[in-house]
Amino acid sequence: MVEPLKKNTRLEKRKGPVMLVIMDGVGYGKYEKGDGFKAAMTETLDELMSTCPTVKLKAHGKAVGLPSDDDMGNSEVGHNAIGCGRVFSQGAKLVSESIKTNTMFTGETWKKLTSNCSSKNSTMHFIGLLSDGNVHSHIDHLKAMITKAKEAGVKNVRIHALLDGRDVGETSALDYFDPFDEFCKEISTDGFCAKIASGGGRMVITMDRYNANWNMVKLGWETHVLGEGKTFGSAHEAIETLREETGAIDQDLPPFVIAEDGKPVGTIEDGDSVVFFNFRGDRSLEITKAFESGDDFSEFDRKRVPNVEYAGMMEYDGDLHIPNQYLVTPPAIDRTMGEYLAASGVKTFAISETQKYGHVTYFFNGNKLGKFDEKLETYEEILSDVVPFEQRPCMKCAEITDRVIEVIESGEYDFIRLNYPNGDMVGHTGVFEAVVCSMEGLDLSIGRLKKAIEKAGGVMLITADHGNSDDMFEHDKKTGEVKKGASGKPKAKTSHSLNPVPCIVYDPAGKGEYKSELKEGLGISSLAATTIEFLGFEPPEDYDPSVLEF
Repeated sequence: MVEPLKKNTRLEKRKGPVMLVIMDGVGYGKYEKGDGFKAAMTETLDELMSTCPTVKLKAHGKAVGLPSDDDMGNSEVGHNAIGCGRVFSQGAKLVSESIKTNTMFTGETWKKLTSNCSSKNSTMHFIGLLSDGNVHSHIDHLKAMITKAKEAGVKNVRIHALLDGRDVGETSALDYFDPFDEFCKEISTDGFCAKIASGGGRMVITMDRYNANWNMVKLGWETHVLGEGKTFGSAHEAIETLREETGAIDQDLPPFVIAEDGKPVGTIEDGDSVVFFNFRGDRSLEITKAFESGDDFSEFDRKRVPNVEYAGMMEYDGDLHIPNQYLVTPPAIDRTMGEYLAASGVKTFAISETQKYGHVTYFFNGNKLGKFDEKLETYEEILSDVVPFEQRPCMKCAEITDRVIEVIESGEYDFIRLNYPNGDMVGHTGVFEAVVCSMEGLDLSIGRLKKAIEKAGGVMLITADHGNSDDMFEHDKKTGEVKKGASGKPKAKTSHSLNPVPCIVYDPAGKGEYKSELKEGLGISSLAATTIEFLGFEPPEDYDPSVLEF
């Protein structure tokens, strides 16, 4: 339990609520061409940035706890940083350190998984995203585990590899699959055999989140576990053939099964061990539930449930302790802003649509499921459409805004936080026109919030968790020129950017208590202290500094 926050003597709380608006995936673009945010007509945001205190915040790399500044931020670590006001070592860094120090391989879970296979001469399976995107997984982690599995006496390894095309280039799969296939062949000596057994696009199978589309998990189960689906002689053949047949980019490629002599090479059977090697939690929970649930599982017909030793790369839910076994302990994020506000009697309202609901709740609260105080906190989810996001680029902006305006007008809450998913979810589609449309829809919503917060006498802080919509084309790193695809059109970029994000302070009832120039060089973790100051409290001493300069 934390102590209540002390009263702020430098900044008086405004009459209305403090509202934190997170524009998911909206940053300041480095390039003119391909910047969907800049290309959009955003009259409200343009006006706010030209008339209100505004500063750029870091939202990637070390500023959010990732291993290096070459690592793009993501929604999970971004909301962790915003919500806890400090920087913790995050998934990718924790896993890399665990492998480097050999801690993973001396742990009881790893020993249990490998000895299970070596003693029964059974197969060790690895399921996860095959890329170096470092948002959900990293291919080097997988290679290290396969190497150590061989050293531990495991004889057979099968990899169920999901195509990325979202945190890396949209059609870059073969840049990972082909070298990885060679790695498997090279390591397959002395009675050891490693093979790719199945695969498919990450937005088609296995990696659903927030219970948005369980059919994705069903397809993953049938592909990885049962070996059902279209068969090919190799992953290379599967990817090339399915691309030609469907025209889909990597993340949307249909599932495939690798077979030899008409038989799948890697179904999951009784006595096997299974590692889900993604370290990020949101898209790992549902497939984990499918493996770990008993007869009460009702999301789909699993047909056959093998008796296996299952483990996740990390503990994906620290409150429900999912999975039962994991290889690396996640960061212990404590003393979040949400916990302090609850201890201080602040009434809080959090809202987003399904795709980002967990980010303004679970991740914002330091990977904690549930509330700190049921009486003081209200969480609301607007159900997302189950359609490709480029077909609904505004997503649920209007519905979120409708509800937030009701909440503002009610006068019931001191602090409101919300997430608009458009910039990220539509940005990941790679469809530039849809991104521009999504940004214009977002701007209209913020315009409505601006009027409501001004009328209520409150404060609106506008920011983002990372960039995406601001960098929609692939660029040559040396020349800055836009890369062209086979059609001669700009090559779409579907991954996050390394760009800074905005921090806009709209404080219409301000009385000049702080300078109009905000502190520079800070990261998004500074938003917690900023929010706390506007709520009329002093931030905890070890929180990263507020952007406000007194």
